[in-house]
Amino acid sequence: MTRPDPKQASRPFLGVHFRCCNVYGRMYKTPEGDRYEGRCPRCGNPVGAKVGEGGTGRRFFTTS
Repeated sequence: MTRPDPKQASRPFLGVHFRCCNVYGRMYKTPEGDRYEGRCPRCGNPVGAKVGEGGTGRRFFTTS
């Protein structure tokens, strides 16, 4: 088993259930840190979520 490079920082992400294709994927935080963005791994449908005050502590979401 290969060890991860300690110099490489992990990117924050949110788990997403994409209803469009009934698959799971991730949304990653943008370099600016103001939102999470991702795409359905099957059809490419884009999704996003803003980061801000009064948000949620949830780490997993379902698309509409």
